Amino acid sequence: MIETRNTSQSKRRWIAVVVILGLVAVATASAFALGGDDVGFENPDYRIVDTFGEIEVREYPPYIVAETVVDGDLESAGNTAFSTLARYITGENRPSQEIAMTAPVNQERREIAMTVPVTQSARRERFAVQFIMPSEYKLDELPVPTDDRIEIREVPARRVAAIRYTGRYTKKNYDKHLASLLEELRVRGYEPLGEPVWARYDPPFRPWFMRRIEILSEFRPLGSAAESAPGGDPPLR
Repeated sequence: MIETRNTSQSKRRWIAVVVILGLVAVATASAFALGGDDVGFENPDYRIVDTFGEIEVREYPPYIVAETVVDGDLESAGNTAFSTLARYITGENRPSQEIAMTAPVNQERREIAMTVPVTQSARRERFAVQFIMPSEYKLDELPVPTDDRIEIREVPARRVAAIRYTGRYTKKNYDKHLASLLEELRVRGYEPLGEPVWARYDPPFRPWFMRRIEILSEFRPLGSAAESAPGGDPPLR
């Protein structure tokens, strides 16, 4: 009897995940038909304080994320983590509460995972993948994950340099635009701080030329630029 009940709950959760993907597909089709820029999900607030070249300097207030860390490569980590995070927002939590989907899905590199014995081929990357929680929630109001691989935490306020682009979700495309972001910072006397964040706003089945993709990096001034950041204010740390 217990096994039957658990199987039924599992089926309902997977159906909920499929429904989310279906809603994403419908929103994507609508955006495509209307010439829209995103799929209509809530995005985190930010303020643009400066621009230079292709770069926007943004200030983000604190926001809350559901995060899981997975092994893999840049291109596969998001797919690996998605179902885990999707089950959380579709009710695999206490008290089995549904949470609205938002955008983007954020991803950043964490420490390298190693296996034994330690060889070059045994080194694997690790990535933290995040769903941003709706702004209506405070940290202590969110449902508790039943999967201990998920952490609910607050990302502190920060200032970042952001580059936006379209295209395919490939490492080649990512590396190209990350290099542009880092070069723009370098020529203006800044250096990146910490790992960049890869932010994807659209599902893989949205036409590649309509996708909103961003790379964000905290930064700090170097040398003669040490007195101020772009816009005249010191960077958030």
